[in-house]
Amino acid sequence: MPEISIGLMTLEDVDAVHAIEAATFAVPWSRESFEKEVTENKCARYLVLKEDGACVAYAGMWLVLDEGHVTNIAVRRDKRGLGYGEAVTRALIQLAADSGLSFLTLECRRSNTVAQALYHKLGFKDVGYRKRYYENSEDALIMYLQPLPEGHPENDPYLIQ
Repeated sequence: MPEISIGLMTLEDVDAVHAIEAATFAVPWSRESFEKEVTENKCARYLVLKEDGACVAYAGMWLVLDEGHVTNIAVRRDKRGLGYGEAVTRALIQLAADSGLSFLTLECRRSNTVAQALYHKLGFKDVGYRKRYYENSEDALIMYLQPLPEGHPENDPYLIQ
């Protein structure tokens, strides 16, 4: 049985996260973007899921006032279908609650029915579309999650105590 852990993304995780990103998305974020998310963006929160110490999934969000905007979620291709996407997304939802957020939003490709099914399972609702949002002019489905679970501010290492 593999050892699974979920924790905050660090600089040491950036190369692995970027590799997952590049293998997953047609227009991936740059390695430098992830590095800045970890080192400079005070409104960013990223989690990594590790299997036996190797990063196999990640999820991130930006905090904007009381809203969390999910930026990206991805699982390494050879680890899909094992529940890792759900696990890291559930952890991100809890981190949003622990950070004092009221709700989460995200965009998802209209063609990505696998991701939509996961988000619906976790309580996200469809609220609209962004026309021609993606590089290939595909529309994005806008999804919204509220309420969030009970928050535990003592678990958000970024909050000033």
